[in-house]
Amino acid sequence: MGGPLEGLRVLDLSRVLAGPICSMLLGDLGADVLKVEQPGVGDETRSWGPPFYKGESAYFLAINRNKRSLTLNLKDSRGLALLTRLVQTSDILIQNFRPGTLARLGLPYAEAARLNGRLIYASLTAYGSSGPGAAKPGYDFIAQGVGGLMSITGWPDGPPTKVGVAVVDVVAGLLLTGLILAALHRRERTGRGEDVETSLLQAAVALLINVASNTLVSREVPGRWGNAHPNIVPYQTFATADGHLNVAIANDHLWRTFCQTLGEPAWAEDPEYATNAARTRNRERLVPLLAARFAALPTAAWLARLEAAGLPCGPVNTVAQILADPAIRHLKMVQEVEHPTLGPVPLLGVPFTLGGSPPAIRRPPPRLGEHTDEILEEVLGLPPEEVEALRREAVL
Repeated sequence: MGGPLEGLRVLDLSRVLAGPICSMLLGDLGADVLKVEQPGVGDETRSWGPPFYKGESAYFLAINRNKRSLTLNLKDSRGLALLTRLVQTSDILIQNFRPGTLARLGLPYAEAARLNGRLIYASLTAYGSSGPGAAKPGYDFIAQGVGGLMSITGWPDGPPTKVGVAVVDVVAGLLLTGLILAALHRRERTGRGEDVETSLLQAAVALLINVASNTLVSREVPGRWGNAHPNIVPYQTFATADGHLNVAIANDHLWRTFCQTLGEPAWAEDPEYATNAARTRNRERLVPLLAARFAALPTAAWLARLEAAGLPCGPVNTVAQILADPAIRHLKMVQEVEHPTLGPVPLLGVPFTLGGSPPAIRRPPPRLGEHTDEILEEVLGLPPEEVEALRREAVL
């Protein structure tokens, strides 16, 4: 049985990360994703490395499973004509060109909707398709700075710091996936598609969550807390005798259990520490006391004690450690997928389950233009000799 989106076609004009994350998730859910790329060049991430796996960029491999690659020269009117025909046969179009680019190519939303009234036209921009920043280019790193995330990430006495992965791109892709699924649901009732959009700036500001709320309420400019939390204590990393440990004591019941486990039941009754508000006000006195305790034993000893008491805690794993973790292997978050030229390729797995139609990696990340002939013949009905002529004339 295929996924819940089996039978739907996605025309993916996006590249880099935010758009491809969205189209990959739709592919994971069963949609047929046609990834349109520039002949000879392709998605920029094909060249992002090292590392490369037998010549293929690890970055590209990470976000392009369950897709078919088609190369089209959109500077050629015949390439645009083929794209227009693909629009007519698709359920979803995803694009992250600068605002106005598809309009200049003759495919703004109004024209796409005229060609295909059921089309979900999904756009990702840097700063929105209109407004003061609409014309500016942007990447995740820029959005993390502009959107305020870097100002609250890092140590209090250190410089602004980006998150270790392109978190704004990922969240923007997830937001667009949700919008597309909502639009598909409404299409079931109305029979009509629609224009949906989000931006890196919106995703970055949405990620501020409680920190934005703190600022709106207090009118104070938040700073950087390192691995601590502005509103909860203790909720941070502590050094142990041989490493580091994260502890999250998010309410007063957990605090009382935590104090018993540490052998300090009196702290639970001390008015300076008894409530989270008190602990937050007095963190400068409390945290050094806790740090001294955790430094006395190795990480494994603390994990055994805290986990036995049902307290939220965990080690600070390296990426290699978590990828080898039995829980991750049990969840099939690391898989080997057979690639037509590379052989078995290690990839991250699909990060969710559906009982009735388990998601699967049906296709490895495609080689550039790997499915051009297949798509043009299968979807548009072009005869092989016409496809070959278009290739000779650099349309494909």
